[in-house]
Amino acid sequence: MIRNDTVLLEQYTGSLSQHIEKEYHIGEKYYRGDIKRGLRNSDGTGVPIGVTRVGSVQGYMIEDGVRIPAPGQLYYRGIELTEIVEAHRKANTFGFEEVAYLLLMGYLPSHSELNDFNEILNRARKLPPGFTEDMIMKNPSRNIMNKLARCVLSLYSYDAHPDDTSIENILLQSIKLVGAFPSIVANAYSIKRHYFEGDSLHIHYPEENLSTAENFLRMIRPNKRYSEEEAHLLDMMLMVHAEHGGGNNSTFVCRALSSSGTDTYSAIAGAVGSLKGPLHGGANAKVMEMFRYVKENVNPHDDDSIKDYLAKLLRGEAGDGSGKIYGLGHAVYTVSDPRAVLLKKYAKHIAELKGYGDDFQLLEKVEKYGIPMIQEQHRTDIPMCANVDMYSGLVYTMLGIPEDVFTPLFASARIAGWCANRIEEVVTCHRIMRPAYRAVVKRVHYDPIDERTSRLNFKFTPKP
Repeated sequence: MIRNDTVLLEQYTGSLSQHIEKEYHIGEKYYRGDIKRGLRNSDGTGVPIGVTRVGSVQGYMIEDGVRIPAPGQLYYRGIELTEIVEAHRKANTFGFEEVAYLLLMGYLPSHSELNDFNEILNRARKLPPGFTEDMIMKNPSRNIMNKLARCVLSLYSYDAHPDDTSIENILLQSIKLVGAFPSIVANAYSIKRHYFEGDSLHIHYPEENLSTAENFLRMIRPNKRYSEEEAHLLDMMLMVHAEHGGGNNSTFVCRALSSSGTDTYSAIAGAVGSLKGPLHGGANAKVMEMFRYVKENVNPHDDDSIKDYLAKLLRGEAGDGSGKIYGLGHAVYTVSDPRAVLLKKYAKHIAELKGYGDDFQLLEKVEKYGIPMIQEQHRTDIPMCANVDMYSGLVYTMLGIPEDVFTPLFASARIAGWCANRIEEVVTCHRIMRPAYRAVVKRVHYDPIDERTSRLNFKFTPKP
């Protein structure tokens, strides 16, 4: 499209948008308590729409119909995440592959089963011949999540049976996607950096007998070098992000699409699009954006300076003007987010080693002082906690992972949970999701066009 046409379209849609915003704001007054906006109950809890055996998120207890805050717990197939992570930290082993197997199959694998699964993943990490050149290098994207979604959809064309929704075929597609995601992300980042930032182009192929974490660090770094401690920290991040119950937005999108009978690639691409949103997977990048504002405007050794700036953030007078302290609070967790607890426990040492000790302490102060300030603003004494996004961005930064790879790396872990939930939806539901919306528009008659007046401030002027 030529530039003049683009300008014309922008002028036209700008005029239309003013009317549209006014039109839809009128509907706000019709919302009442029986309409579950955001699929949330009045107390903030999610509206139950099904059952699952994949993941479970617990942040409170219900006693006599009252929500009682409790330390957060996250379960993968009934096993507490903390227990899984601690076992691998103690044994000094990589755990993401075992977690992926557990989520997909429903049980912990034996030695032989895990070895076979790792061998299959090794093969799945290798993208189809010509895929990187044809699907990633051509039409490079500034946004890696956008490129990831496009690549997922394009994998449909490389599948001999893409629309086969038998469990055997969906499981095959799922394992291939778990293997392929980190390779797609690493290549998409390298190409984005080359085309839009002028850096040298480095494409590294995955290496057999390495874990997902090791391979990702190897592929994304020009020199392919990483330390064992770095790889184990990234492996923990992958375990932490692999699943978070069927109610999170991206998993719900995946299940909703799956309920229609669509193919695996369409369902997963939809989940990727959801995770891209700054209120979901993009939240860790928003924390780092906020943290940069904090560092630029406070004395990290003066607690009053920190409190004053946090107050400005909450008043919308600083940062992005949203009135939010990103990384604090969660829809389910109250006393604690187990994922944030794990990150704080195991990331602090490497933060000190890599020169990020002061940053880590400043984030802890943002958590310490920000929570009571938010509680006071909302006039509530319900416990709040730092969520995983508060610390995950800094952990990725310590690992040398650029900010535009944070959410794609999150997706490279969550793909295991998405696929597990898709399989469960296909096996158990057999009914398309069909929520309802209440129509609140008034009945009007059709007016002949000669009796209508224009409501827009736009007049088309033909080009000379």
